[in-house]
Amino acid sequence: MLFFVIEDFRGCDRKEIYRRFRDRGRLKPDELVVHHSWIAGDMSRCFLLVEADDVTLLQRWVVEWADLVEFEIVPVATSKDMVAALAGQL
Repeated sequence: MLFFVIEDFRGCDRKEIYRRFRDRGRLKPDELVVHHSWIAGDMSRCFLLVEADDVTLLQRWVVEWADLVEFEIVPVATSKDMVAALAGQL
């Protein structure tokens, strides 16, 4: 399953976030696949497209960062998959 993850750094110590990332990496379970990530121009947020078969993988990842980052996690589907899923209804 695909998820669009928004990491919100506003009101957080951004230098500490980047130090942890530099020193310890993404701190995600190996089974959680990060397809792409983007940083907002003002460095206030990070946007990621991730894939996981089990939502608890996301929860394990969030716990590693919850002291520094606010997360929004949105389950998503590709447009192609959605068209296929709705084909019988159109």
